[in-house]
Amino acid sequence: MERTIRNLAEMKGRVYLYFATQKGAIRFQHMAEDEGFTFGDGAKPTERECAEIMAINHDNTINFVGHIGTTAFMAGAKKIGNEGLIRVDFDKYVSGEKDFFFKQNTKEHE
Repeated sequence: MERTIRNLAEMKGRVYLYFATQKGAIRFQHMAEDEGFTFGDGAKPTERECAEIMAINHDNTINFVGHIGTTAFMAGAKKIGNEGLIRVDFDKYVSGEKDFFFKQNTKEHE
């Protein structure tokens, strides 16, 4: 299966992406834009700086998660609202690693 932003957005749950590197964040912005994703107000992904954690939505939008979303992500929350929270390490995802889910307390995330 091709690794696209769309594939992530179609997962059952609320998908939050973690960017371990600036290079990964920039790659995400360009991939998202190429796949037709925008912010809720129509701004293109490359028109704004990427945060360390971003959300992608089923309706082809992306958004910042803010302080509460970041705290929920880092605390390992299982749900956001009525949806399960899916925590993805974007660098692992695009590099083709089989296990691309965010793992807390690993050397690469300290």
